Amino acid sequence: MTFFHFCDSKILLFAALALTTATTTAAQTPTAEPTYKTPKFAFLRYNEDWSELKDVDVKLRKPSERKKHVKLSKDGRNWVSLGGHLRARIEAYDDFAFGAPADANDSFILYRGLFHADWHFGENVRIFSELKHADVTSRSLPGGARPVDEDQTEIQQLFIDYKFDVSENSTFAIRVGRQGYGFGKNRLVSPLPWANALRHWDGITGILNTPRLDITFFVSSFNPVDQSGFNDNDSSNKLSGFYAERSLSAKSGLEYYWLATERDEIAFNGTAGDESRDTFGLRHWGRASNQLGYELEGAYQTGDLGSEDISAFMLSGEAVYTLPQTTNSTVSLTVDFASGDDDAGGEVNTFNQLFPLGHAYFGAIDTVARQNIIDISAAFSTKTSARSFFKVAVHNFSRADRADALYNAGGGVVRAGDITASKDIGNEIDLSFNYSFTPELSFAFGYSQLFAGDFLSDTGADEDIKFAFSQILYNF
Repeated sequence: MTFFHFCDSKILLFAALALTTATTTAAQTPTAEPTYKTPKFAFLRYNEDWSELKDVDVKLRKPSERKKHVKLSKDGRNWVSLGGHLRARIEAYDDFAFGAPADANDSFILYRGLFHADWHFGENVRIFSELKHADVTSRSLPGGARPVDEDQTEIQQLFIDYKFDVSENSTFAIRVGRQGYGFGKNRLVSPLPWANALRHWDGITGILNTPRLDITFFVSSFNPVDQSGFNDNDSSNKLSGFYAERSLSAKSGLEYYWLATERDEIAFNGTAGDESRDTFGLRHWGRASNQLGYELEGAYQTGDLGSEDISAFMLSGEAVYTLPQTTNSTVSLTVDFASGDDDAGGEVNTFNQLFPLGHAYFGAIDTVARQNIIDISAAFSTKTSARSFFKVAVHNFSRADRADALYNAGGGVVRAGDITASKDIGNEIDLSFNYSFTPELSFAFGYSQLFAGDFLSDTGADEDIKFAFSQILYNF
């Protein structure tokens, strides 16, 4: 099936399905909006607080919120919130691997269901449980179905919280069990919402919440996907540290963090062995004026890989300008830098992107990662209506060091380093459109093309990669 035949058939069929579902959902929604305030859906659903529904009669709630606060005791101190989401996405690629092999063209469907129960027992004890099923139709691209594509019925999250007051306005919670992590802007640690199978960790987490400062402490082991059995934690892949968020004003904030990772048998650009790496980072965001916002983040890494030292860093800066006479249209300029290795073997200077959400920062095709990269990008986004959102972004990619490789979003080597080759990886354009039929149901479509640069031409196949997707998401 060709790329354009895909666009003519499956995407249109998917859009029709979305419209049919939206009509059904809209018909169930009352015309009068309830006056109570409820939270927006969060990707990590344990971040939602539905306790405000305690005193709201079930008959007065929106249909989608009638299972959000189900009393388990007459006084309402014990209750459960039920929910989840269903997602289906069609993806299509032409020249997936820059034309090598030449027949790397395919379209396939990814689908996922998440179902959770958030149990509350009094003010102090909470149990959060979440089941997942993720699958993919036949994927014939190089590598076949990836670990991030499918994970049969699995416990995605299962933890217990014990929370207590430490002062009049401050609390501390201890969380034990399987859980998803997402810190800051998800540049380095993310549950990876774009991927189908998601990430999770087994660990112990401490959460301190105060009026101006929130700190999360954690010790955990990563849970890789086991497509043939239960996802056990990997004791050779550990993540620990802390992440602190401080409010400086209503328009600015500061985050600082330490992330310690330990992994066995890792290799970067000719240096291999067991890795022990510490990442120290700082993120600041704010507004220079009512129309101009900014964000800066930097991180330095040190440690050991085998017998060699690690010294690497990343920097990210973004300026977002709201166009005059509008409140819903912005232009932005972003510069991302992540160090690479200037010599194969020896000291490791390649930045390790850890557990990132690269898809949000380095193009929708996911061929580029926060490792040995310079990315200069610009974007325009606008809310075309109260329910729709459109964005176009362009990227210029180049390698930070000639001796190091081009890495993809999963950290794999796309093309090995070559000191005689150009640094120019190429340019990518991403177009995306999202339409929300209701707060629960949305439809998204996107098209991307990566125009191969001189580095690809100098080292092998250099066909442009084309990618499109169409997605339906239903939260409940």
